[in-house]
Parts: sequence; structure tokens; C-alpha cells
Amino acid sequence: MREIFQGALDMKKMFYWFLPLTWMGMIFYSSSTPYQEQDMKPLLSKYTDLSFLKPFLDSITFTYHHSEVSVAALGVEGFIEYFIRKGAHVTVFLLLFLLIYIAFRKTTSLMLRTCIGWSFFITVLYASLDEVHQGFTPNRTPYFGDVLLDTIGAVIGVSFVYMYMFGKARIGKKTNKASR
Repeated sequence: MREIFQGALDMKKMFYWFLPLTWMGMIFYSSSTPYQEQDMKPLLSKYTDLSFLKPFLDSITFTYHHSEVSVAALGVEGFIEYFIRKGAHVTVFLLLFLLIYIAFRKTTSLMLRTCIGWSFFITVLYASLDEVHQGFTPNRTPYFGDVLLDTIGAVIGVSFVYMYMFGKARIGKKTNKASR
């Protein structure tokens, strides 16, 4: 009977690790897809008329990865797509950090800071490896700036964990004071 119970616990632990590994697989698949198959500009122009944004966005221009990012260079749809893509970098690696963190917390007895440290390290390492992987995908280039965006996602994840733990600790203190 003990073996059955232990097996069920192991399956639950495996599930917690299945989530970040699956997410990593989705990131890998996305990085393996050539840019033309991920281009959102046709979709944006087909279903929305974003031309009303042009006067508001015309004055914004900067360089990213040796390319000009502006409405003049990319068109309104390309400009919006740029920010969607860069926002996706932050969001995807924020979620990866959280999934890894949860897996560590649920399956190990590591201290909070150790779980956060390992989760952060694995997330940034995977972001770096993902950029290298993109170098082997047609019409995709690796860029350190994207690793920085991915790292920002992980840092936001660290902030969320600390805010959650701080909030949980404050609620616990209030509950203890009220019960006295």
C-alpha cells in the first residue's frame, strides 16, 4: 500500500515538472518556426485598421538590433507587431520562471531563496540557449537584447513571488494579532 501512495506522490511531482518542460517545448517550437510563418502584419491589416495610430506613433523611432524601429520603417502594423513580439518575450519567460519556481516549491524542500535562485538561473540559461537555437532557424537571428527581455520577464517573476510572499506574511501577522 505504501508503494502505491508513494507512486501517486511521484506522479504529482512529475506533473509539476511536466508544466515547465511543456512550456519549454512550446518556446522551442516557436523558436524553430521561420519568421514568415509567424508574421502578424497580414493578420493585423486584414482585421483591423490601425492607420488612426499613425499620428501618435510617427515621432517614435529607435534602433534595435541594428534596425530602425519606427512607423516609417515598419508601417503601423509592423511597429505594433514589434511591441507584441517584444512583450511576448517578457511574458513567456515570466511564465517559465513561475512554472519552474512552482515545480521547485512543490517537489523539493529547498528554501525560498534557493528555489527563486535556481528558477531564475534555469530561466535565463534557457533564454540564452533559445537565442542560440534561433541562429539555426531560417530567417531568425539570435540577439542578446532578446535575452535581456527574457531576463526582465524572470525578474518580474521574482518580484511577483516576493510580493506574494510578503502579502502572505502580512496577512498571517494580521490573523495572529486578531486571534490574540
